[in-house]
Amino acid sequence: MKTAHNEQHELKRSMTSRHLFMISLGGVIGTGFFLGTGYTINQAGPTGAILSFLVGGFIMFLTMLCLGELSVAMPVSGSFQTYTTKFIGPATGFAIGWLYWLGWAVTVALEFLSAGQLMQRWFPESPIWMWCAIFAIALFLLNALSAKAFGEAEFWFSSIKVLAIVMFIILGGAAMFGFIDLKNGQEAPFFSNFFAEGLLPNGITALLITMITVNFSFQGTELIGIAAGESENPEKTIPRSIKQTVWRTLFFFVLAIFVLAGLIPREQAGVVESPFVVVFDSIGIPYAADIMNFVILTALLSVGNSGLYAATRMLYSLSKEGMASPSLAKVNKRGVPMNALLITLGISGLSLLTSVVAAETVFVWLLSIAGLGAQIGWIAISASQLAFRRKYIRNGGKIEDLKFKTPLYPFLPLLALVLNSIVMISLAFDSEQRIALYCGIPFMLSCYVIYHVKIKKKMKPDNLQQELQLKSEQKMII
Repeated sequence: MKTAHNEQHELKRSMTSRHLFMISLGGVIGTGFFLGTGYTINQAGPTGAILSFLVGGFIMFLTMLCLGELSVAMPVSGSFQTYTTKFIGPATGFAIGWLYWLGWAVTVALEFLSAGQLMQRWFPESPIWMWCAIFAIALFLLNALSAKAFGEAEFWFSSIKVLAIVMFIILGGAAMFGFIDLKNGQEAPFFSNFFAEGLLPNGITALLITMITVNFSFQGTELIGIAAGESENPEKTIPRSIKQTVWRTLFFFVLAIFVLAGLIPREQAGVVESPFVVVFDSIGIPYAADIMNFVILTALLSVGNSGLYAATRMLYSLSKEGMASPSLAKVNKRGVPMNALLITLGISGLSLLTSVVAAETVFVWLLSIAGLGAQIGWIAISASQLAFRRKYIRNGGKIEDLKFKTPLYPFLPLLALVLNSIVMISLAFDSEQRIALYCGIPFMLSCYVIYHVKIKKKMKPDNLQQELQLKSEQKMII
């Protein structure tokens, strides 16, 4: 029986399905969406851009189905790092966990830096470092209060982004079909931009390259699995949150791209600062740039908030698995792993420092590793589901006992694994993205070496105890 004292040393299940849904949106809808969609339209063309997002959404859908089965069966805070350790191998789990943690820690630093730069629109004389410090303190406090406080803050952060996208779709769609007059007497474009230059104006190669970028823009949905260890009634909240995230994210993305591509000619889409600002301005909405600056600022802080949470829980999970210092698994009375939070914020601060003193080398390397972390995480999710189901059946488990099942097993999980692997391999063919492999692969290999040289010896005495504890806690037949 758990005592009140023991409860203080565990994560608390306090997040609802609405928290989980908004947390996943917090990691997905960021500056890449608000600023990078113009580049996608410019390169792939209007129809190609929509096709890219549909393909990216399909890969997300397959990956989330795999994550759903795993996270309902084992709702732990480490999510795919724990699943990889248990069903594929501890060395791989060690490497993926540290890669994912570092990736989000660096991403948080980037969000602070970008948010500070945005504030200079309104306060041009203020130093960027001051805003970085203010935002870092604010997000630290939100994460330090409790998981529920973090989830509530993320709910409102994401709500602002979603509201802005919905308003954009409504107003932009009305302007596209002539229900709202455009400025300077422009005629409603209807579908003219879609047929102006053919299906793929820059060819199939441009489409494939944009698919890589678009697939990365969907990453962040896996945060549902990381938050599973602190969700109320995971058997119900996780499947509901995954379904909401997949369909609503796809709906928002594709419909917004459709309106953007319909209103902005392809050759103009790639050269504007934000295509959303162009559309709002063309409709005649006053202070359009300021409104979008605020929305993008909110998006940055939302991604930073989700990223700080995800990295902290991943570090906590690594510690619980014996792959990091035991002190990082200590949880305070509010259910927050404070040491892991402080270390993560500290690494984010150091990453921010490299953006000033080593921007062309160390900072670029860190960002490249960050970009690769989530993609390898998606590969790990689909591979872990295949290994989990195989082991579950081999040890006498019944499929009907699983509360959430990935359909069409093993076809859909295999398809998810293949498509995610293709996306990662295709980075080698994009000169701008190739550095992710140059930096990420050596980092992963060094993690394997560290595990076998240093970590494996320390883990051996605890392996049986950890295995029994997981069996007891998750009540699984494995």
